[in-house]
Amino acid sequence: MTILDLFRLDGRVAVVTGASSGLGVAFAQALAEAGADVALGARREDRLADTRALVEKAGRRAITVRTDVTEPADCDALVAAAVAEFGKVDILVNNAGIGTAVPATRETPEQFRAVIDLNLNGCYWMAQACGRVMGPGSSIINISSVLGLTTAGLPQAAYAASKAGLIGLTRDLAGQWTSRKGIRVNALAPGYFESEMTDQMESTFFEQNVLPRTLFGRLGRAEELAAALIFLASDASGYLTGFTLPIEGGMLTN
Repeated sequence: MTILDLFRLDGRVAVVTGASSGLGVAFAQALAEAGADVALGARREDRLADTRALVEKAGRRAITVRTDVTEPADCDALVAAAVAEFGKVDILVNNAGIGTAVPATRETPEQFRAVIDLNLNGCYWMAQACGRVMGPGSSIINISSVLGLTTAGLPQAAYAASKAGLIGLTRDLAGQWTSRKGIRVNALAPGYFESEMTDQMESTFFEQNVLPRTLFGRLGRAEELAAALIFLASDASGYLTGFTLPIEGGMLTN
């Protein structure tokens, strides 16, 4: 086996949530290119067809399942569908999430709870569902955020709290499952990447708050983050668990 072979995912099955747009699409495509079959989940099931086509273009199989990760029954159904179609689940990419920016004195309980319910609770329900069926050597990757580690000039208490909570959840699940079940649990903490979420933000925000703190002076590209995901999903990171990997262009140095 060569070093590059460690990054291959041939014969493995991945589940990706939030796979209908943005980084979820890039993650699904990268997993397929590395050799994995992919079960795709999202609330907007009609948009999963395009992601499925990318997986199949890479020569791998895919299924799509409408999934609201805030509903534990939906999480169980996505995992059950993956097992029924592919026989197992080896990789979970907990990517479903939303970003909001509401001043703390005006954010309603309903707004705050909705973010926590999707970004944090939903990842827990998905990890539970996969943890019940995963075997030794499996990998869970939680998609946190650099905003779980620092701030960036927007009022994002709910989002930051959910992503910081996800880092804590990653550590705890690794402590519970790595030695007992052989399941590695790690997190990615992306900075600002070109995606559907950042497309909705004002360009002046990036010019004033993000780019001056990014050593590369630009937003990240989806393939740069997807490459890190393949590292965490594959045997290349076989001795890594409970870790949060920031991919943020140097923001944490400033």
